[in-house]
Amino acid sequence: MMSTNINKGWMPGLIAAFAASLCCITPVIALLGGISGIASSFSWIEPARPYLIGFTVVIFAFAWYQQFNKKTQTNNCDCEVKPASFWQSKKFLLMVTALSAVLITFPYYSSALYGAPAQSSVSISQASNIKWVQFTVKGMGCADCTKHIDGVLSNVPGVIKTSTSFEKAQTTVSYDPKRTSADSLKNKINQIGYRATITPIK
Repeated sequence: MMSTNINKGWMPGLIAAFAASLCCITPVIALLGGISGIASSFSWIEPARPYLIGFTVVIFAFAWYQQFNKKTQTNNCDCEVKPASFWQSKKFLLMVTALSAVLITFPYYSSALYGAPAQSSVSISQASNIKWVQFTVKGMGCADCTKHIDGVLSNVPGVIKTSTSFEKAQTTVSYDPKRTSADSLKNKINQIGYRATITPIK
């Protein structure tokens, strides 16, 4: 019975680690798979992120305790010991622990996957007819989502400047209407996993 618990005890921790990273993983999934609006489906998880991380740490601490406790019990027993399978080994538990750590820390390095915002070749003074548009953006799970949105929009031809605020859940874009449009920019935001609506600039 104990070996079964050691074998499967890490599973809730891995699930919790994955859930804790969903707020930033889903935009990447949307970017790769072309699934619009998926990020907003999991943004509600963000407030629970610290609790999920804490739960993950407790689960893996207990799994490692069981792993070392099993070794102590085995050393005190004169019975014949069967070799542990790979799924019950420290090596496998270490691999799962490392995977959980990668998932938990994903929001801190996810912006590297989006690339740096491109510098516009057109300045505000050079453009003949600049327009500004503001979007309310739902689905941002963490501050790094702003880098994702700004990075993607800055690569759209005709975009001059883009600024996204996580606290206000807003994106403001200046653009050349001859090269792009507000609806195109809104669709671009939706394509990368968020939900954007055009709002009046105050």
